Amino acid sequence: MKVLIKSAWGSDESTKACFAFLHANAFAEAGHEVRIFLLGEAVNLMKSELSQSVTPVGWPPLSEIMGKTIDHKIAISV
Repeated sequence: MKVLIKSAWGSDESTKACFAFLHANAFAEAGHEVRIFLLGEAVNLMKSELSQSVTPVGWPPLSEIMGKTIDHKIAISV
């Protein structure tokens, strides 16, 4: 299955901001083809200094989550 995940949540909502990456990783690990489309405030999450400072409640920091996203070769469009 092909999946497109869209998000506009930024660092002001750290847990919601990470959902796109967490869900994309889960879909990729299940064998699906996944893409992420970021818009609005979510685009800023691609800045390394911001991704290193965002930590969702109950999950590892976004920089770790995004590392897995990159390992899965998930395309991220902004």
